[in-house]
Formats: sequence, C-alpha cells, structure tokens
Amino acid sequence: CLGPQKADTIGPSPYEQRFSSMVFPSLTALFKNEEEKKDEDGSDDDSGTYYYNTEASGTGLQRREPPSGGSSSLPDTFQTSHLLFYERFKAYQDYMLGDCKPSEVKDFTADYLEKTVEPCDWLALWSTDIFDVLVEVRDVEVKDLKARVRLVLPLQCDTRGVELHEEAMTSLLEATQHKVPLQELQVVYEESGDIDQTALALEHVRFFYKHIWREWDEEEEDDDFDYFVRCVEPRIRLYYDMLEDRVPAGLVAEYQSLLEKCSKCFQQFSALRSGLNADSDSELDNVSMVEGLKLCDQLETFKRKLRIIENPLLRYVLAYKGNTRQQCVQSRGPRASGAKVVHVVTASCSTVQLQSLLSARLIPLCSSEDTEIQFHREPVSAVDSCYQGDLVIVLPGMYSVSSSIFIPDSITIEGRTLTPCLCRSDSPVCVSIKLRSTCKLAMVEMKGPLCFTQTLVISY
Repeated sequence: CLGPQKADTIGPSPYEQRFSSMVFPSLTALFKNEEEKKDEDGSDDDSGTYYYNTEASGTGLQRREPPSGGSSSLPDTFQTSHLLFYERFKAYQDYMLGDCKPSEVKDFTADYLEKTVEPCDWLALWSTDIFDVLVEVRDVEVKDLKARVRLVLPLQCDTRGVELHEEAMTSLLEATQHKVPLQELQVVYEESGDIDQTALALEHVRFFYKHIWREWDEEEEDDDFDYFVRCVEPRIRLYYDMLEDRVPAGLVAEYQSLLEKCSKCFQQFSALRSGLNADSDSELDNVSMVEGLKLCDQLETFKRKLRIIENPLLRYVLAYKGNTRQQCVQSRGPRASGAKVVHVVTASCSTVQLQSLLSARLIPLCSSEDTEIQFHREPVSAVDSCYQGDLVIVLPGMYSVSSSIFIPDSITIEGRTLTPCLCRSDSPVCVSIKLRSTCKLAMVEMKGPLCFTQTLVISY
C-alpha cells in the first residue's frame, strides 16, 4: 500500500526500479536518470521533477493515431491518456506537487513544467472540441499554463462540423495573442525519445486540472493541510475506482451531480463576494451579505458530501448500504391468492379525473373479482408494493422521487394523461431492474439525474 510521503524524502528502491522497468516503461527512464544524477553529485537532491536519459535510444511511450484514422492529414501524437494509477500517483506525489499547500499548487505546477517541458521548437496538435490543428510551440509560459504557438504551413487541420481555412485560423490565433492553453496541446510523436518528458508533463497537468483540481480548493486553509494527502490521492483513487466499475452507478451519478451543484454554488458565491463593498453599510449590501452567508453554508454542505464520497472507506460503506438494500429486495413473484393489484399514484385528483379513470381503465381491469385497487401518494411506495403482473397508474402531477427504485418483478407503469407525468428528482435516482424482470413504461417522464442498472425493457 502506497502511503503519502514528502517529495524530498522519497527515492526509488531497487525493487521499484526493477518492477517499474517491466510494468511501467514510461517511468524507467525516470528512475535511471535519478540514479545517474545521484552518482554525479553524491546526493539525493530531489528537485521535484524528473529527467530522462538523453542518451537512451528511442521513446518509451506509445503512438496514438488521429481519431479519424487514415483519412487524417495530421501526424500521430503520444498516447499518454492511459497511464496507470501508480504512474499518476508517483508523478503527483514525487515530482509535481509533493507536500505543497493548496495555495502553492500553481507555483509547484509552474516549477514542475519549467523543469520538464521543452521551452520551444516542438510540434503539437492544438486540440479543441471543434478542430485539431498542427502548430509549432515557440515559447512556454509556465505561470499562466499557456504556450505561444504559430501555425505550421501549409495548414494541416481536422474540423468537426465547421470549415476553417488558414486565414480564419490566423485570425483566431491573433485574437489570443498566439497563446493557447497547455492542456489543449497534444505533443506530436517522435521516436527519438527527446520529447517524452514534455508529453508526459502535459498529460499530468491536463489530467490534474480536468479530474483532480477544484476551483474552490484554493479557498481551503493552509494550516496543517497537505494537499496531496487530503485531496489528490483520494480523487485519483476515486477516478480509477469509477473507471474500473468499482463504484455503484448511482453513487457515480450522485458524485457528478454534487460536483455540478458545488461548482455552480461556488461561482454564485464568488460573484456575490466580488460585488460586496466592505466599507458600505447600505441595505443592498446587507442583503447581499445574508445571501452570501446562505451560499457559503450551501457550499460547505456540498463540499462535505463530496469528501464523504471521495473517502475510500466511507465510499465503501455507502456502496455496501446500497447493495445491501438491493439484495434485500427479492423477487416476490405472483401473489399466492392469484390476485392482481392496480396501484394508483396521485397526490390528489378531481371528481372528473376519477370518473375518467374508472370508466377508461379501472372498471375494465377490475371486472374480475381477483383484482383490487390500492392508492399511493408517490411512485416509490407504489413500486415497492408491487408483485409480478401488477399495474401502476400514475395520474397527472409532479412527484418527488428521493430514493432508489428497485423493480425485482415484471410490472407495468403508465401515466394516465395525454402528456407525460413528471417524476422529478433533484438528487440522482437509481432504477435497478432485476435481470429476468420486464418493466414497461408508458407516458411517464423522469426529470433529473437518472441511472438504470441491470436490464430494462421500455415499451410505449
């Protein structure tokens, strides 16, 4: 088990070197060069980065072809997005972040990039959601995480849904002062190995700001706060647990929903805070102060819930509780009496609605003596009361769904209206269908985060 260690006290053991050379080729040069550096100066001064042996023959990284395949005119890039957990863990702990505080992350990252990224004269693909274009890097501004680039002519570009020509790309670069984010650069593949560490460094920064860093992290107090231990390691583990399907789908959906809510709340709080005048006693500022306190309280609540899911032990407990409940919901099969039940879901209904329901559905369904009717105020209790073959009729209205829905038996759920009935949830709802069961949905619309697990058959 890898525990947190400070960057200035860690060093690869002989076992780690042998193990890494076999399993993690992208780190082999890292260890080899560290040993050479120690032999040269007689010390183990870890500068917070790593260097590759420039005399090594060939690259240790894989080649990635453009997504469009052979039809693309763009060159291949390095395949760095499939790094293993150990490789990312090692890079952040030993070389990029060490034991830095949240307020020091940007400085540590800039120092890491300054020592690992080639300053100029290398090719990359500037990749966005709209286009990929070949550029040459002329300078790297590590403090701003930007690179100054120029187009490689003749223009080599792949676009998605738009047409871009040389003049348009030149105008775009001029508008950005020829500066593009480092995270949007994919290093062009070279077999020499000279540019390997640049490709890896950009990948680590790209992954960090996409999956690890939160915009509110910088607000945390620095006292006794090791950012790697408190935030980075748990989030890397959570990322790989989700990637390898070790986290229930419902919990993943809840985490993503909490991230979105927390980000929105933080942006609102930041905008409100920046507009406050500390020297003003106006009524408007006082109202804004109260609103800011409410947003701050909401923000702390979201952050606390996120930390619970990011904690491996607490995450296991949450997953265990969810699985335990699901395992407790066993298939009931048909009722022993053979009776069928129609479950009517409605908070309230008018006389006209009730008469329409009786004439159109209930009387034909209940013509036999073995059919009965039960009323429910919300969908979850209706589904929980179902046996095989039961029918759930949801009358017009908006219903709150606050917990997971487990459907172990084959049932039918339909909305009794010309427009879909709304089942709204502010939190993620996990609908779990047993493998052998069939759930037929008609005229029912789910609003909010929704996750289906197992096998679901929907018919209209």
